[in-house]
Amino acid sequence: MLAAILLFCGTNVLASFSKDDDSNATVQPVKKYFTLWNPCEALTALQDYVKDVTNSNSPNYISEEDRIATFDMDGTFIGELYPTYFEYNLLEYRVLDDPTYKDIAPEDVRQTAQEIRDFVRNGQALPDHFDMKHAYAAAKAYSGMTLAQFETYVKAYAQQPANGFKAMTYGQSFYKPMLEVFDYLKANGFTCYVVSGSDRFICRTLVEDIGIEPNRVIGMDVKLMSSNQGTEAGVDYTMSQKEDLVRTDELIIKNLKTNKVLQISQEIGKVPVLSFGNSSGDCAMHNYCLGNPQYRTAAFMLVADDDVRDHADLAEGARREAKWREAGYHIISMKNDFKTIYGDGVVKVDFSF
Repeated sequence: MLAAILLFCGTNVLASFSKDDDSNATVQPVKKYFTLWNPCEALTALQDYVKDVTNSNSPNYISEEDRIATFDMDGTFIGELYPTYFEYNLLEYRVLDDPTYKDIAPEDVRQTAQEIRDFVRNGQALPDHFDMKHAYAAAKAYSGMTLAQFETYVKAYAQQPANGFKAMTYGQSFYKPMLEVFDYLKANGFTCYVVSGSDRFICRTLVEDIGIEPNRVIGMDVKLMSSNQGTEAGVDYTMSQKEDLVRTDELIIKNLKTNKVLQISQEIGKVPVLSFGNSSGDCAMHNYCLGNPQYRTAAFMLVADDDVRDHADLAEGARREAKWREAGYHIISMKNDFKTIYGDGVVKVDFSF
């Protein structure tokens, strides 16, 4: 099983006292939030926003059923620089190293996995539109697996040491200050959704231990079928009680940019009022949120600008920050705003191959 990640990480409990009719003091625990953050503009903006929209006397009050917050995953609340996305690393392993698959992988899938390896090990640039190339290759690489088999496969890989770090597995590589954001929003009546470009079922597996329900996860999708369905269409076939759901090699959607907006509309049915991301693939989601005609909204972009505790491209981070501030997004600086990233004992080290 993946190592458990506590959503209530770094929490202090204060004591408040009240007296009952017998004058006996009773202790009421009071939650203190954001113990893993430094004072910063982004945190102030978030807290001021939440206080305003949850105040029933405010003109900006939002009822709980409309307090929708959407979060990108990779690079927003879980690491993506080891040295690339978890799902890219997983495909590289599956195709080039897994003894049960590497000798039967289709040639186009093998080429895609090798391009990931060349990028990771040699710094060779990935081809243009590689996100789509990867999506098609991944659909083929896991085709035929039941959902249970795929979950087991992802969990097993997530237990491996995260490349570029000491004392952390892939499954433990959450940004702990961002977990406090989930905690805070849930306590204030927000429903949090993960909206990622990564495979939906990979995302579900990774976020299971931080309390994100499967129906709150939107991601890249492949077509599913029942295990004995064969070539019959779903409208013509009735699965039995003993069948499993199986992944196919047919890609339905790569959940990036405006596709994120389309999926939010189809699956949530409401426009978010808060949005969190870290890349250009999240801008459409942010703009959809900020364009909400009914409520006050806010969007936050996390910048990977800490090259001491994490692997970061400082020049790219600075470029992104200026662009995103101009767009009206609040900036979260990993370097300046986080007291810790992955927690005590986790140390950045050189990548190993």
